[in-house]
Amino acid sequence: MKKWSSNSLLIDSALVLALLWVVVLAYKLSPSLSPRADRFLWADARCDLQRAPCETTLPSGATVSFSLQPRPIEPMRPLHAEVMTRGLHAQRVKVDFAGVEMNMGFLRPTLREAERGRFVGDLMLPACVTGRMLWQATVLIEHEGERLAIAHRFEAGH
Repeated sequence: MKKWSSNSLLIDSALVLALLWVVVLAYKLSPSLSPRADRFLWADARCDLQRAPCETTLPSGATVSFSLQPRPIEPMRPLHAEVMTRGLHAQRVKVDFAGVEMNMGFLRPTLREAERGRFVGDLMLPACVTGRMLWQATVLIEHEGERLAIAHRFEAGH
């Protein structure tokens, strides 16, 4: 009986250590899974990425334009993303795509600078089994030690 208690204590201790390890790992990975920003803005709700690029004016007067093409924006079809900044020197630009009503996995391409203030990249949205999907595309801009996030919502699919 005493030997069984020692084994049980050893197993319980190992399980507690494993659980702590998982918690620490999740904490360390959390910044990469959910975008962090010093400033968060919503794009104009009237803007429709299915029809035209969306331009957001920052409090400083700088502007950020975001577009996805070709239109209509559909899942499982190659898409071209473009972010243009004016009055803002961006060092790095990423776009985080997240399903609003359903987790669609991790999709955050880093756009490359094609020319000063113009960042481009290619991606493909995954298909949703329900057909039509509400997406949030958050443009993540790093500039002058600050992280700026601008969220856009759009529907894709049939």
